[in-house]
Amino acid sequence: MRTARRYLASEIYRSSAIVLMALLGLFTFFALIEELDKVGGGFTLLNLFYLEALQLPTRLYDILPIGLLIGAILALAGLAQRNELVILRVSGISGMGMLGMLWVITIPLMVGAFLLSEYITPAAEIKASEASLTLLGRSSGGGRLNSGYWFKENTDNQGTRIINIASIQASGNVSDITVLEFREGQELDAMIQAPNGSFHDGGLSLSDVSVIAIDSKAIQALDNARAPEQPLTILSQSPTLDINTSLTAERLIARILTPERMALSDLWDYISYLEANQLQSDRQMVALWRKVAYPFTLLVMMTIAAPISFLQTRRGGVGSKVFAGILIGVGFFMANQMALNVGTLSQWAPWVSALGPNLIALVAALAALFYMENQHRLKRRHRLISNS
Repeated sequence: MRTARRYLASEIYRSSAIVLMALLGLFTFFALIEELDKVGGGFTLLNLFYLEALQLPTRLYDILPIGLLIGAILALAGLAQRNELVILRVSGISGMGMLGMLWVITIPLMVGAFLLSEYITPAAEIKASEASLTLLGRSSGGGRLNSGYWFKENTDNQGTRIINIASIQASGNVSDITVLEFREGQELDAMIQAPNGSFHDGGLSLSDVSVIAIDSKAIQALDNARAPEQPLTILSQSPTLDINTSLTAERLIARILTPERMALSDLWDYISYLEANQLQSDRQMVALWRKVAYPFTLLVMMTIAAPISFLQTRRGGVGSKVFAGILIGVGFFMANQMALNVGTLSQWAPWVSALGPNLIALVAALAALFYMENQHRLKRRHRLISNS
């Protein structure tokens, strides 16, 4: 068993590595062609290669499940074509025994996928965003609106604070900050503006600050339609100002990154921040479940590939059957991605959107494996029932 498992592992690992390298090269080539129009001025071709190199861990994260599926199918089909799987079956390895061997082979890949998901991809995404800020003047993250990054939080006096940050610098500092302070009842209390700022433990430090304070009786004065005796707004200047805020540099980075690209600890912290400030966190909760399920997606892909080991090569058409298996896997992968949007629109439970496609595909693959292993017995039983 150990020798057979090592042989299967070497075949699957080698085939999957070749497929992953081919897919990585293909997608990187297309990305380079698409981004060539940015080359010019201070942005050189070498800078473009550097940015694309930083995107490699993210692309590997995206294509690892489908690459493993295609690689496993090709490896198992090759073994079946050379009748090596028949030898394993004759030696007493059952279908479930073969599946158990494939699951054991997948465990190292699941560990690698966890490390890729938790450490390598988030670090590469942050580095890519910093490099994009330095070279192109804008972040590559998808959390920025045309007006910048927006955050909302509750204040200690039962009010609300809204923070707008126009841009994030490569050094980690922020620029063009606007802070809107609201009293209880959503009455505007003050507007704070500063060209530069930086985060520290428990606060945001602003420099060259302009503060417009609004009198609490401003609404009454406007309702009475009378000229007030005292000005309703007071403009003041300050060289520095510290604001106590629950927003941190890590949570700011979490706003930039796609939720699936974040580490579990950072994603959980950001979800806590959103829920504490009564902000919607459904998208992040689904991403949390998907990250938990990501290593097990590889197990599902290997289970989908397992029925290929029972194909009868002497009947011909192995290539078409392998192609059909790849289409099934690609269809599952697309359904897994589409479940995110459908689940969000339909307000499904986060674990349903994240785990539903995996569970359905796992059950279907196990059912197909059971049928292929017992098809002669099932046909014989069906024939006996029909004759009786």
